[in-house]
Amino acid sequence: MNENYSAQAEIKNKPNGSGFTRILKATRCSLLGLQAAYKHESAFRQELCLCLCLIPLSLFIASSGMQLALLLSSLILLLLVEVINSAIEAVVDRIGLEHHELSGRAKDLGSAAVFLALCICVVTWGGILFDNYLS
Repeated sequence: MNENYSAQAEIKNKPNGSGFTRILKATRCSLLGLQAAYKHESAFRQELCLCLCLIPLSLFIASSGMQLALLLSSLILLLLVEVINSAIEAVVDRIGLEHHELSGRAKDLGSAAVFLALCICVVTWGGILFDNYLS
């Protein structure tokens, strides 16, 4: 078993139980996933760095709570899609490293999803900047 997931092995990969204990175990799995994304995915680290720069800026750009929610949500969406793309890539690579048309398509579709999430960020931030400073 990979040493990076030893903590996950302790909780047996799936949160069991009920109530608060299950929520704690599920939260731990989620944090392990974010840790793995940060450790193994340079694109995630780059996008996280972008988010960490833009989050404080959003506090100055937004003129309402709704604008702030849109700016922050677009950044969270970007990170979310990157994590899903990384998961797709990990599963495809786990199945086999030889080239297969469907493997390539799965990775390309994941990449396209990240691109579309970036487009949502640009449109959201651009629209709010336009409304607040150019209209």
